[in-house]
Amino acid sequence: MQPLVTIVTTYYNRARFLNETLRSLQLQTLTDWEAILWNDGSTDNSEEIARDMAGEDSRFRLFGGERIGHAQSLVRACAEARGRYIGILDSDDLLEPTALEETAAVLESRPDIGMVYTDHVVIDGNGQRRGIGRRCQIPYSKDRMLLDFMTFHFRLIRMEVFAQIGRFDETYPLAMDYDLCLRIAEVTEIERLSAPLYRYRVHRDSLSHQKRLEQIRCSHAAVVAAMKRRGLDREYECQLEVRSRHIIRKVTDHAR
Repeated sequence: MQPLVTIVTTYYNRARFLNETLRSLQLQTLTDWEAILWNDGSTDNSEEIARDMAGEDSRFRLFGGERIGHAQSLVRACAEARGRYIGILDSDDLLEPTALEETAAVLESRPDIGMVYTDHVVIDGNGQRRGIGRRCQIPYSKDRMLLDFMTFHFRLIRMEVFAQIGRFDETYPLAMDYDLCLRIAEVTEIERLSAPLYRYRVHRDSLSHQKRLEQIRCSHAAVVAAMKRRGLDREYECQLEVRSRHIIRKVTDHAR
């Protein structure tokens, strides 16, 4: 029987956060979901945590094992999805209990909407709240997305739309979600739920923290491609500007 929602989580050495992440999925008020858990060659006990979770809840399906990188892991994991709608839950983030119920309700009642996204709360490595995410407060428009990635988290997408635009593209390995949303915006309507239904964790071990410059370059390439698809490259060009900023923070015991 087809589940209503598929949630995809890929993980690599996320033992510190993975149990809490998956528990947030189990606590969803909408229960008609499956979760694809893809192990990208973890060397800690992340796989054991995933196995224990799958042992007590058959909605969790386990895949992977070899180290193939985040981009390829995500592509392969999404290929296993069976739901009517698909969403991504990063292995260090959290869903609020009504996230799936509220986003799925939009897609169920509005056939013209191909993707719905929510506001998010920023948390630190210890789970402490740092405020509402800046990006999700930017008003959505197809054109504004070329400058600001406001559909950052959490997103639920119709599977037929996801397939129509060709799913994730590994050409932009560190900006695959941005590229995906740019392409989705070109074929369907997108709706924002102005409720903080996702907790986005910022910490030193995150991919975006470790490979920030590469991520910026990938995002730039995705925007350039989008402008070309939309015929905007005949009048405009996208220039990449990276600004230097120094931040001084108190060293924590964990950082030492």
